[in-house]
Amino acid sequence: MSTETKNRYIEAVGRRKTAIARVRITPSTKPSFIVNDKDVKEYFTTNDLQVLAQEAFSKSDIGEKFAITVKVVGGGIHAQAEAIRHGLARTLVERDEQVKNTLKKLGFLKRDSRQVERKKFGLKKARKAPTWSKR
Repeated sequence: MSTETKNRYIEAVGRRKTAIARVRITPSTKPSFIVNDKDVKEYFTTNDLQVLAQEAFSKSDIGEKFAITVKVVGGGIHAQAEAIRHGLARTLVERDEQVKNTLKKLGFLKRDSRQVERKKFGLKKARKAPTWSKR
């Protein structure tokens, strides 16, 4: 690989519910994980969400160091973490095809397309009807 291609970033999009994450990985000497211009530990306050966002990277066993930058919009904080995981898995597969099998078995490459069903007119929620009374 030439130095120009070696230092080039790889970008992919991850999605979950209404959250969209643009993930970029760049080979680097010092590893970093930045989400919306904040460190991942600062952006995701709970340890569970931090682990969820970085899960694709930790399970793929790629020894190289990367500078990971993410721009994420929409959805809730949990959906954003899952969108980051999806996008990160896609970038790692683009970087190295051999991790595809591992990540596919874990379900990180699959787009979870479940969405909230809209509320219908005359109902209290999407499917919940008002209490029926005979009189």
